[in-house]
Amino acid sequence: MRHTWRWFGPVDRVSVQDADQAGAHGIVSALHHIPTGDVWPSDEITKRQEQVRVGGLEWEVVESVPVSESIKTQTGPWREHISNWQETLRRLSAAGIRTVCYNFMPVLDWTRTDLRWTARHGAKAMRFDRIDFVAFDLHLLQRAGAAEDYDAETREQAQRRFREMTDERKLGLSRNIGAGLPGSSDGYSLPQLREHLQSYAGIDREKLQRHLIDFLTEVTPVAEQVGINIGAHPDDPPWALLGLPRILSSAEDYAHMLREVDSPANGVTFCTGSLGARAANDLPAMVRQFAPRIHFVHLRNVRREEPETPCSFFEDEHLEGDTDMVAVIAELLTEEKRRRAAGRADHQIPMRPDHGQEILDDLTRSAQPGYPAIGRLKGLAELRGIERALSHATYGLS
Repeated sequence: MRHTWRWFGPVDRVSVQDADQAGAHGIVSALHHIPTGDVWPSDEITKRQEQVRVGGLEWEVVESVPVSESIKTQTGPWREHISNWQETLRRLSAAGIRTVCYNFMPVLDWTRTDLRWTARHGAKAMRFDRIDFVAFDLHLLQRAGAAEDYDAETREQAQRRFREMTDERKLGLSRNIGAGLPGSSDGYSLPQLREHLQSYAGIDREKLQRHLIDFLTEVTPVAEQVGINIGAHPDDPPWALLGLPRILSSAEDYAHMLREVDSPANGVTFCTGSLGARAANDLPAMVRQFAPRIHFVHLRNVRREEPETPCSFFEDEHLEGDTDMVAVIAELLTEEKRRRAAGRADHQIPMRPDHGQEILDDLTRSAQPGYPAIGRLKGLAELRGIERALSHATYGLS
């Protein structure tokens, strides 16, 4: 696989040189300062490429070109935003970039109740606490109709939890849940979040699926023309939140998307952490099912704290947690071998060690939550070790 590393630009406290020293082959980045819906200026793309090259690597994957709420709801300037998305693909292709990640999660991107929860050995990790989230929904956000989404026992637990919360915890919980895309300056206050939720009134799961297919029907032909693979990132966590539908949470969801827009350019960003939070998802089987259409991979592990879905979970170490990472990597290497035999130009699948626990010097660096230097270096080293062992001639995956 092609080992890449997410970098949030010059504001990132983990440098490109750090990524190079950690063993990354290339950089994953985005122009977070460009407003969602706008065309990415060519000079800004070039500027980011030059910033990456100074650190000794190349910008190889875009994560993400954001999909606007207007596109998801098909309101306001949504057609203009699709046109701008298409033009951004053309400009990225002209700059030599061939892989673009995006997501179609309504309003909230990845959602956590804790960004620096203390793990068993003092490391800091991101965590989703199911009861804290329900307490936020019922008692802080006070979403209309929220009580109907939870059973009596869950509502009672959330009420007790809320009564125990300090004002500082309430403020932190609202800030964590209302955060925008990683690396962006977006984020929602409680009134803003209520307003955005209202914009999805009347949009159920089936309608949002149609909007995704409409979007892909427009942008995939452009991706094909300019030689870019686009990969849809799964929902994180992979279940409905705040009454909002989620449509990329399971094998069935991805099969529907790939079937409806059946193009090699239309594919999957396979995130083991996001999909792994849903107990019913068999990740090695999903890699086998979607292997030809996997364009980008995020390798991370989560530990589910409850057997049901939805559940509480936290970001575990890369080789711990509930996902069999060895089996997943073996399936990915098998697909790479098949692609090489078929002569595919994209036989090498870009991956990155996603998230990571803050350990050692990370604890004083104050980097982007979930993206520490040493925690990711440790994860990449472990993942690379599995890949190297499985690729040995003895095992036949090389």
